[in-house]
Amino acid sequence: MAATISPIGASIPRLEGPDKVTGRARYTADVTLPGTLWGKVLRSPHPHARIVRIDATAARQMPGVRAVVTGQDIPGHYVGKTLRDMPVLCWDRVRFVGDRVAAVAADTPDAADAALDAIEVEYEVLPAVFNPLEAMQPDAPLLHDDVTAYDGAPRQWLAPDVHNGVTRLAWSKGDVEQGFREADLVLEHTFWVPARHEGYIEPHACLVAIDEDERVQVWISAKAPFRVRTQLAKAVGVPEERIRVHTIQVGGDFGGKGDAVDAPIAYFLARAAGRPVKLVMSYAEDLTASNPSHPTAITIRSGVMRDGRIVARTARTVHASGAYAALKPNAALSTWHYVGGCYRVANASFEFLQVATNTVPGGYFRAPGAHQFTFALESHTDLIAQALGIDPAQYRLQNVIAEGEEDAVGNRMRGIKARPVLEAALAAASWGAPKRAPNTGRGIALFGRQIGGGAGGAVLTVEPDGTLTLLSPTIDQGCGTHTIMRQLVAAEWGVPLEQVRVVVGDTDTAPYDEGPRASRVTYTEGQAVLRACRELRAKLVEHAAELLYCREAEVAYEDGAFTGGDRTLSLAEVAARAGRGRPVTVTVAHDAPHVEDVSYFSAQIAEVTVDPETGQVRVDRLITAHDVGTIINPLQHQGQIDGGVATGLGLALTEELVMEDGRITTANLGEYKLPSVADMPPLETVLVASAGGTGPYEAKAIGEFANNSPPAAIANAVADAVGARLFELPITAERVYRALPTGVASASGGPGR
Repeated sequence: MAATISPIGASIPRLEGPDKVTGRARYTADVTLPGTLWGKVLRSPHPHARIVRIDATAARQMPGVRAVVTGQDIPGHYVGKTLRDMPVLCWDRVRFVGDRVAAVAADTPDAADAALDAIEVEYEVLPAVFNPLEAMQPDAPLLHDDVTAYDGAPRQWLAPDVHNGVTRLAWSKGDVEQGFREADLVLEHTFWVPARHEGYIEPHACLVAIDEDERVQVWISAKAPFRVRTQLAKAVGVPEERIRVHTIQVGGDFGGKGDAVDAPIAYFLARAAGRPVKLVMSYAEDLTASNPSHPTAITIRSGVMRDGRIVARTARTVHASGAYAALKPNAALSTWHYVGGCYRVANASFEFLQVATNTVPGGYFRAPGAHQFTFALESHTDLIAQALGIDPAQYRLQNVIAEGEEDAVGNRMRGIKARPVLEAALAAASWGAPKRAPNTGRGIALFGRQIGGGAGGAVLTVEPDGTLTLLSPTIDQGCGTHTIMRQLVAAEWGVPLEQVRVVVGDTDTAPYDEGPRASRVTYTEGQAVLRACRELRAKLVEHAAELLYCREAEVAYEDGAFTGGDRTLSLAEVAARAGRGRPVTVTVAHDAPHVEDVSYFSAQIAEVTVDPETGQVRVDRLITAHDVGTIINPLQHQGQIDGGVATGLGLALTEELVMEDGRITTANLGEYKLPSVADMPPLETVLVASAGGTGPYEAKAIGEFANNSPPAAIANAVADAVGARLFELPITAERVYRALPTGVASASGGPGR
């Protein structure tokens, strides 16, 4: 039998690509069951108020209206990933503009809208607070009387000592105060990053039906069906086994599609109406009342020696959690993935606070909290280098961690490639070459992080004809997961890709899976798939030995055939015997460990031109260098990098959910300025390959790296170009112009970076 060419390392087209580009792919809004009603939600117009009265009498009597549910009809029901502090519908108090108060189900969207208008709500407006630093003051309005009283409160992380405090994550290493006393120079800077929307194109949507067996059938635009099932069960008081979450295409995620969102509301409407109910957010609702990233204040203080060594560092990051902490696991951001950083720090203390504010509840964003923290840390790093009179690249090279050294929080690291990645970026950028022209500059930023572990699984079946079917529990939210899994199965069995099929299971048919997060999927699901391949092969080897008249230890498998002695049998022949003409299946539940002593790295260098007359910034070039292992699918790998850079450019230059008194005013995609193809600069990718990846075939993660460093790299480049140092994002022309030092218009190019 001819050897099969391995698909590992091949740019295989996306499995679901044809369906998506031809419009055949089905999303939640496309699902319609017989008798489906349209649901709509009435939201609070106030950032903080007490509900005095809700009167839905008129709404219930309107034509086409089949159900009306208010918070006062279902008091005491809360929803959340871990901490359940967000009312499904508010009954006594609202805490942000957009808080859910009542909902209707009607025959048409217009009838539902009319019914919302007919609901009367009387409010008593209360004082509100929007800035997390102000919310921590003793005289600020208190949003929650007792966070510890909520179901699911992560008690080990709660911060009851902070006014409006929700959670605190903290790490320390060494004696920080002693380090500051020994330092030759101490610098402190504070940075501010606003809220951002994740930028998915499909808004949140769900459909809930209660069948004749009282089972709850759910379709939802969410990447984690099993977690959605748990959230919904706890929110409405139904056992999980009575809920089935069906899988369907998800139109983008970037961290924002892991919640039950309005599914509990759809459930109560479906229960009241006796018919299926579909809820689809408008873009205005999604931009103003879903789960954006957190407005964040970061203060970093570093003590350094004249030779550049970092002997002490403190960092306090204060996130505006929003009105509720429901939309993030553990009511906190997963800062443990990146807090250790890229540099040697002798003594350190890091604190990350979540503080309740009368703003939209914050959720996850691609590498939660990382772009905020990286902007602050890498800007601060340039400022230290400037104060010491050291080139910023040389300063980083002096301090970057190496193999076997401790990171900033005391983890002893292995497989560390920060230095070669940084050196590769510097070489690609010709860092020491003269500047091209006046008012141009170069800036650098470095980022490193660990990846997540956790539960996953796979169901692998071989048919009597030798075809293989993988039932995956993992939603492909746009990153090509199922294409990668198909390649792994084909490679492990030595068969053509056409012989492998991938289908997606739901909460009834698939093993438990935590969903895509923390750049973990190729690592966790890849391990589950490889394990399923081994277990299925072991099953077949038993039967192959019988057919080949040899011992199991003498059976070899390669490229779709079993051999033993001087005989060879095809995969199909053995599969048909093993299953007696029926499929043979193995099911694997796999819990991948979180590897705390391995980080992967990226380094980015931006080249910019700044117009000193207006402050306008143009990114002329961006170099992005990455620590990579085996690249299973180069096309998808590069797509993750390109998409990450595009996200990072938006975070750096254009994107901001503008808030006025708690109300988001950038309420459409025209005002919320996502970057387009026309905004992308020439991008040069540098791949620094090495062994040691924790994924299949020593693959390394790539999904949440390229998006975090561009804001800092561009800010550092702007400062290099015209001396304007920004401490706030995005880097708008107005902010640059205000930060320009006098006389900068006459600046000329010189020996550059």
